[in-house]
Amino acid sequence: MTYLETLEELEALYGTPGEASLVKVAHQLTPCYRQWIMASRFCVLTTVGPEGTDGSPRGDDGPVVLELDDKHLALPDWRGNNRIDSLRNIIRDPRVSLMFMVPGSNNVVRLNGEARLSADDDLRKRFERNGKQPRTVIVIKIAEIYSQCARAVMRADLWARNDADGLPTVGDMLREATSGSFDGETYDADWPARAAKSMW
Repeated sequence: MTYLETLEELEALYGTPGEASLVKVAHQLTPCYRQWIMASRFCVLTTVGPEGTDGSPRGDDGPVVLELDDKHLALPDWRGNNRIDSLRNIIRDPRVSLMFMVPGSNNVVRLNGEARLSADDDLRKRFERNGKQPRTVIVIKIAEIYSQCARAVMRADLWARNDADGLPTVGDMLREATSGSFDGETYDADWPARAAKSMW
């Protein structure tokens, strides 16, 4: 197998981007991008650090991010598995990307920028749910925002499918990772109640 080694080789295969793919880029929230992002309850946060890259799903029961101003968004770090891979990366390298999705839309909106972590009490209080607050908030400075081509979601028929039947559970994965020593069946059975109590 051979690989491409230069930008010239790559660009020769793909040619010149179309006008729409170039003019769509904004460097702050615009009315259209604001409306789209505020409709999104789910995004994927991508970070980079010395050990490599990390992609982390983020979701909320309303807009997944809060607008601080037209150049800054706030993303609460709600309860998870405490690996804090994304947060470690942000401390060491502020570069981030977010991909915002809205069920039913084939479009995806991407945001690239730089992030910092805050444990500011007033900022954390803005996200309070049932008396609970995120331990930290990721504050993202926007470098660019643009819509993604819809073809990937269309090809996948993402919102019209349910292919989950028969897939391994997280308990199955944990049992496999530990050569059978982890009690995956109990983990799966206890998960719905545990998640309901620890959502925030």
